[in-house]
Amino acid sequence: MFGSKLKKVIYIDGMSCSHCQKKVEETLKKQREVKDAKVDLREKKAEVLFNRDMRDDDLKEIIEDLGYKVRKIEE
Repeated sequence: MFGSKLKKVIYIDGMSCSHCQKKVEETLKKQREVKDAKVDLREKKAEVLFNRDMRDDDLKEIIEDLGYKVRKIEE
């Protein structure tokens, strides 16, 4: 989805509907480090483009605070 070095793919369990997808996407986009985020409900992943790096632990905490489980984060 993105062509940047500041990109991470977050694999997320627990999303089951478009509301879940929108909630995760909008929450990620509100982070000051995030330039853009796209959540794929079928693939159960989010592709995130950053203005600057963000710690994986911080991303995991943000998503898990919404009630979802982060399986892994790839760069």
